[in-house]
Amino acid sequence: MGNPLYDRLFGRHLGKQTPFLLLPNGQTLTHADFLDIAARLANALTGLGLNPGDRVAVQVKKSPEALAVYAACAQAGIVFLPLNTAYTTSELSYFIENSAASLVVCDETQRENLKPIAQAQNAKVETLNSDGTGSLMRRALGMLPAFAPANRDPDDLAALLYTSGTTGRSKGAMLTHANLLSNAETLKKEWRFTPNDVLLHALPIFHTHGLFVATNVVLASGGAMIFLPKFDLDDILRLMPQATAMMGVPTFYTRLLGDDRFTRDLAKDMRLFISGSAPLLAETHERFEDRTGHRILERYGMTETNMNTSNPYDGERRAGTVGFALPDVELKVTDPETGTILPQGEIGVIEVRGPNVFQGYWEMPDKTAAELREDGFFITGDMGRVDDDGYVHIVGRGKDLIISGGFNIYPKEIELLLDDQPGVLESAVIGVPHPDFGETPVGVLVPEPGKSPDLTSVLAAVKNQLARFKHPRKLVLLDALPRNTMGKVQKNVLRDDFKELFKQD
Repeated sequence: MGNPLYDRLFGRHLGKQTPFLLLPNGQTLTHADFLDIAARLANALTGLGLNPGDRVAVQVKKSPEALAVYAACAQAGIVFLPLNTAYTTSELSYFIENSAASLVVCDETQRENLKPIAQAQNAKVETLNSDGTGSLMRRALGMLPAFAPANRDPDDLAALLYTSGTTGRSKGAMLTHANLLSNAETLKKEWRFTPNDVLLHALPIFHTHGLFVATNVVLASGGAMIFLPKFDLDDILRLMPQATAMMGVPTFYTRLLGDDRFTRDLAKDMRLFISGSAPLLAETHERFEDRTGHRILERYGMTETNMNTSNPYDGERRAGTVGFALPDVELKVTDPETGTILPQGEIGVIEVRGPNVFQGYWEMPDKTAAELREDGFFITGDMGRVDDDGYVHIVGRGKDLIISGGFNIYPKEIELLLDDQPGVLESAVIGVPHPDFGETPVGVLVPEPGKSPDLTSVLAAVKNQLARFKHPRKLVLLDALPRNTMGKVQKNVLRDDFKELFKQD
């Protein structure tokens, strides 16, 4: 029967002394080195009593060992649940409870905070720090560097990634072995990755982009990664001459363009720059091409599907578009009310179908039925159109989703908190254009009659309860929120009113 994900991404490199992870301190981990760690971790996980299909919730800083936990889960048939390192304890409690995780892996500094949450679910807690130390690695180092991969079916779950809606609780997107494999192998071909490629990897690995796009594509191609703990401009500039490709969010590219050391000569050995997770401004496209001679390749994906579309490797990479549907991915634009396919050029909701599309939402059959049609098409909630040349344009997002620096932000979560603050009658959170982050959240507050909210205190309350990337960059006071005749807040009006708020930043 085999183990599709492990066999085709990881196991094919067993025993190979080829470079895989190039670390900023000059150390190199070969494929064999990495798989040695992964096998020890797989033994450690099963030694803790985990079985195929169990969930492991992982909130740790980026490191080779953290990546090896993903490989170990694939090898042991365990479902990998990566969690944003910015999530607070209160946010984490829901993910641990909802997923019924059997094990929580966290930084040593978080152990005491998460222990009671885990124990309430009969889950164990192990630690893994950014330097590779911690109780999980101590267990792993005492294990054998070999592990027989668990038998898994292509439709078995490989990962559980939580995404949110504008209302209600977060939803766990169930991704199978086949989902992840299909996308990795398609992107390898579409973007021409080979064993000779070295990817500059500065993305987080708790997110689809850094984990299931960047890492899986490199594994599928047999190339290497310069594996950086985070985006550090000095490191990127220093190491770029050793790389052939880079995947990033728009923030990466605006910061590179803001530094005079980033020159055409520095980028001369690069083959490809890819951008995603947030809209890339046409101005950034043009400035980047003027500076380097490279045209950034922009693509479009989401947690539930990984990648859906891409601008072409050969051919025009058109600014302001996300290219064409990938091979084996069907894309249509439909009327959001009726589901009827719209004529080419008209704006509607984007729906996609293909081997990359997730299995559904974890233990949420109603949500799954509402967003995943019986014929396999997934209703993305993104509004878009297809132009006369077939390029897909994303023109907005249903449900008012904000994507800032590659992270999804759902206004309702912030609004509920803002509405609870002293002196606040109601609020609306919108995304406005930002030159560095693509867009950023802004909170619009209406004061209670005769009161004036203390904006500093309001922001402090937000910072105490929400991850940093969700913090509104600015709070604005208005006498009233604009509404339509049905009483619904017109966020489109607010977005238009404040669209130039950060123009000079």
